[in-house]
Amino acid sequence: MKDEFDNIASGEEELVPSSGFVASVMDAVRQEAAASQPIAFPWGRALPGLAALGVVLAMFVAAVVRMLRMPAMSSDSSSEALESTIASWTHGLLQSSAGWTALALLLALLSIFFTLHLARARS
Repeated sequence: MKDEFDNIASGEEELVPSSGFVASVMDAVRQEAAASQPIAFPWGRALPGLAALGVVLAMFVAAVVRMLRMPAMSSDSSSEALESTIASWTHGLLQSSAGWTALALLLALLSIFFTLHLARARS
């Protein structure tokens, strides 16, 4: 088997592509070059989500800073302070229209996400 391979590999025969091969490859290259550019990322649709993420992150940082500024307390009272802080935030959000609007948007986005997920799973 090695002798056959050595005989074939040692030959001086030049490899020539079949007729029309180069032309068909160049035609394919020209078609790809002429094709339209890929679709750009829809930043306009992503910006509201990124803005909401920024707001949530800022609220989280504010809560951490507020917790760090609290005087040293026992672990029981610090957990009660955390609970009261969360309760006041949720109460404040639900009393304002911004909280209800955010909740409605979140529920709408979740329903769209799960619908798309189920549609992809079935196809």
